[in-house]
Amino acid sequence: MKIILTNEVSGLGNAGDVVEVKDGYARNYLLPRGFAIRWTKGGEKDVEQIRRARKIHEIATIEQANEIKGRIEGLTVRLKVRAGEQGRLFGSVTPADIASAVKNAGGPDVDKRRIELGSPIKTLGSHQVTVRLHPEVSAKVGVEVGAA
Repeated sequence: MKIILTNEVSGLGNAGDVVEVKDGYARNYLLPRGFAIRWTKGGEKDVEQIRRARKIHEIATIEQANEIKGRIEGLTVRLKVRAGEQGRLFGSVTPADIASAVKNAGGPDVDKRRIELGSPIKTLGSHQVTVRLHPEVSAKVGVEVGAA
């Protein structure tokens, strides 16, 4: 099935790309989650609009990405969450929580979709999180999770 991506999908492409995928993957995963729309001749007009919107939010150069990486890696990000007696959280820390904590700590705006958690953060303590700033540049952010 031919689709137009509306969001970046790891291993598949960026927003605005027209890709061919298996029918089940498109119908059961990409389309219901809003990551893609069906390709039509009229949909080609949407591709340019999606690409323009992507350029606004995208980090253009590697130098710019390295500058932002330096600012992010110098930060100490602290989150206060509700936790039980053994240090287990009620729920987990989401990429949106981390993105807002980076901004509150004085860092740049980070898109929550660019934050990669190896596994869900469900315990108190120090954790490492990766932020993909550019296809060739990633930043490691230390996140301190404390009890509220």
